[in-house]
Amino acid sequence: MQGKVEICGVNTSKLKVLTNSEINELLKRYKNGDLSAREELISGNLRLVLSVIQRFVNRGEMVDDLFQVGCIGLIKSIDNFDTSLNVRLSTYAVPMIIGEIRRYLRDNSSIRVSRSMRDIAYRALQVKEKLTSDKQREPSIDEIARAMEMKNEDVVFALDAIMDPVSLFDPVYSDSGGDTICVMDQVGDNKNTDENWLEHIALKEAISKLNEREKHILSLRFYDGKTQMEVASEIGISQAQVSRLEKSAINRIKKQI
Repeated sequence: MQGKVEICGVNTSKLKVLTNSEINELLKRYKNGDLSAREELISGNLRLVLSVIQRFVNRGEMVDDLFQVGCIGLIKSIDNFDTSLNVRLSTYAVPMIIGEIRRYLRDNSSIRVSRSMRDIAYRALQVKEKLTSDKQREPSIDEIARAMEMKNEDVVFALDAIMDPVSLFDPVYSDSGGDTICVMDQVGDNKNTDENWLEHIALKEAISKLNEREKHILSLRFYDGKTQMEVASEIGISQAQVSRLEKSAINRIKKQI
């Protein structure tokens, strides 16, 4: 069948989509004890799970696994949904699904984070949410740390520890022409390139061929920052000799490179 994509044995091209009025009616039935309505709500909102897991598909995890974990978040949102609130089920379910998937990725990450570190991070997120609500702005790390009576660096380390790892190949920008900028393009080291490494090796090899006196003069001049007069006084030769030896050494290095 054209367009057929199966995830966990589910044909996604045939997933049912419920209207908002149908969802509300099923929620009422479920809250009144109709378990079949719960099943209809789950199957009727699987497309919501599919839309959410799209942002996590480049993390190296199996799509089937992400879909199953997302379904757990959907089921939790249906079971805990308060029908008295004037809120759509999807509005409540999406953060629940995202949270469930992120929890799964953290717990199954190759980077292990200690339980105490995770506890600090989750408490910091709760404090951040409360301060944001109270101040109507995003609080600073200093404000969060003060509220938790902890050091700033401890809060920063904990929050960094639970952040989802990012692949160097994750796209951060793509235009209509097909040119894509990845994370690695923005964090690339422009200093330690292959060309610079080769130049460094060539320079090191050229310096190694100088005699000890020439090496000493260049070291005093360009590493210690001394003048030719100071070098002459330290070595016990004239300033003119220092100048001649320095120039000769530099010319030999240039020829070697």
